[in-house]
Amino acid sequence: MKIFMEALQRSLMNSAKDSYGKMNITDQYRLRVQHCVGTIIDVHSAISETLNDEAFLMQFEDLEEEISSLDMDFVSELDILMVEQATNTLLAELKGLFETGTFGMVYRQTVN
Repeated sequence: MKIFMEALQRSLMNSAKDSYGKMNITDQYRLRVQHCVGTIIDVHSAISETLNDEAFLMQFEDLEEEISSLDMDFVSELDILMVEQATNTLLAELKGLFETGTFGMVYRQTVN
């Protein structure tokens, strides 16, 4: 899973490289957090198809909306790294469920 997340992170960074050069640091932080929350929502959506846990998904969707109102001037690189690490840890914990086929695919096709 770690290899997957590293590849995903490289892919996201490469695809946003041109845009990143034009973004200020707070926009870069916001984008990185949005990617983490978006990934969690996508994974949870795949799980929800089996578990029907709408309330939990709504919490993440609300979080996604709140990100746009965060004042990223008060966020540091370390804060972002902690969010990314927490996302990686959650994905690692869920990895086994997806490998066993308990839940469907998160993405129907390769994103990048």
